[in-house]
Amino acid sequence: MRPGELNSYRLPPAWRWLSARLWSLEHAYERATASGRLQDDARIRILFVLAMFTAGFLTLAVGATHSALFSDAGKNTGTLAAPSGARADLVDRNGQLLAVDLPHYGLYVDSREIWDVSETRTALMAALPGLTRERLDRALRGDRREYLLGGLTPEQRAVVHNLGLPGVVFEEESRRVYPLGATAAHIIGFSDRGGAGIAGAESALDDVVRKAAAVPGQSVPLSIDLRVQTALEDELQKNAVSFQAIGAVGLVTNVRTGEILALASYPDFNPNRPGLTPPNNLLNRAAASVFEMGSIFKVFTVAMGLDTGRVNLSTTFDATTPITVAGQTIHDFHAEKRVMTLSDIFLHSSNIGTAKLALTIGGPTMERYFQSFGLFAPAKIELAETTHPILPNRWSDNIVASASFGHAMSVSPLAVASGMGAILNGGNLVPLTIRKVEAGTAPAGKRVISEATSRSMLDLMRLNVTHGTGASVERAAPGLRVGGKTGSAEKVVAGRYDRSKLVSSFAAVFPTDGPIDGDRYFILILVDEPKGNKESYGFATGGWAAAPAVGRVAERIAPSLGVRRAEIPTSAAPIAPVQMSGGDH
Repeated sequence: MRPGELNSYRLPPAWRWLSARLWSLEHAYERATASGRLQDDARIRILFVLAMFTAGFLTLAVGATHSALFSDAGKNTGTLAAPSGARADLVDRNGQLLAVDLPHYGLYVDSREIWDVSETRTALMAALPGLTRERLDRALRGDRREYLLGGLTPEQRAVVHNLGLPGVVFEEESRRVYPLGATAAHIIGFSDRGGAGIAGAESALDDVVRKAAAVPGQSVPLSIDLRVQTALEDELQKNAVSFQAIGAVGLVTNVRTGEILALASYPDFNPNRPGLTPPNNLLNRAAASVFEMGSIFKVFTVAMGLDTGRVNLSTTFDATTPITVAGQTIHDFHAEKRVMTLSDIFLHSSNIGTAKLALTIGGPTMERYFQSFGLFAPAKIELAETTHPILPNRWSDNIVASASFGHAMSVSPLAVASGMGAILNGGNLVPLTIRKVEAGTAPAGKRVISEATSRSMLDLMRLNVTHGTGASVERAAPGLRVGGKTGSAEKVVAGRYDRSKLVSSFAAVFPTDGPIDGDRYFILILVDEPKGNKESYGFATGGWAAAPAVGRVAERIAPSLGVRRAEIPTSAAPIAPVQMSGGDH
């Protein structure tokens, strides 16, 4: 077909130009052949091939440039999908690594390719101490490739690889690693080999961690601060061992944001080997256990009374003699036997005075306030382990009186932390969170008490540390303006309260001064069934078994939290603590 014939088809100009050039080359070839100039013929053919290759490369270059500049590919994420089961790193609020996916290897044996079974058996048993002889022999006797062992580190793989054994091969497999071992184990949790979160943050934030794995370099920050976490764990464990406790709980929260800065449950476990851990150690006692809390509940009761406006700190109640309510006699463990102001009732931890306050306010009002403090439901937090409280069926006068000082109902330590936060942050119930809250922001809360009530409770808790049952905290953390309340609850055994088995605790806040809506930190130490020791003169109540540990925690974490120590006048009189022979019940 001639160029003129091509034009008759009305091809685009570019094609008409290209066809004309090809016909020109062909005519040149014909002319060279007719004249016998073979050298010119070869040059023309080379030129022709070069022109074709140049046109091809130009076409590819134009296409690639168009794709790079104008294609929609990569506009959404710009990354490839993460491998199945991949999980993003977990880090603390300051970027310190908590959990990471690392390459490991599965070891396989194909008996059909093994030259010397005895040599292979001896070499593998020597190189891999965790390998059982029975499992290896079963694989060596098989007639196909068998999975032998998983989770080999690169170093272990290199040792086996260097043996040069025929029939021994490896396949890469990802494995979740917790480089800090037992540190923060109960809040971090762990995942299974398939990459699914099983407990703690690994379970609660499973979808978030999986999605973040698709973005190279992206990690998921938790709310905890490793500096605070390690200090809390260290003091909690030493304290639990000292008092031979069967369990213990430690919490540090920011009451403004609801962030969990540290969470510890004793005994702990290593999330790298959860399958080898006793079930008791896996239990997150802060979230999944409930306790009758004892006198730290007086914080809720007094706050309720003040917020109703029916009483103030100067209102008096007669605590001269025990009272009997529906057949139950309520008495003080270190009786003052006098008329006491509400402030004195709190400082001396009077059960009689607190019960009379609650009965004065009434059951319906107590129910309404306790519910608003979040004590009637699992603590609002991402952790799946958070559990329901054990509540009375009916709020009789007997129950109202008992609940006022921490008996007759059982709640989790997390629920206590959430409710206390509302009392100490200006009056807003803010959900707890294990996610980092960005600076300058705070989750929306629900107002449950007034700012005036909140300020009164901060001042009262501070007074309890300087002149009440929490005096040991001030000695351990001078100048940090810590406030708090002791608690000691007898456990129910066979339907009766057993005075030899206590749940001893101390709930604290610092600093108690400063703006009502500023950053403020709550500390809870709870010790389950402590036994008195030499240092405590045989006592195991909250003032002895929990309060000193809270002071030591506050002293250690204050620099990390930016809490400055106030100057202490050298002429200040020594603190005269209230007798703690049992008065913090």
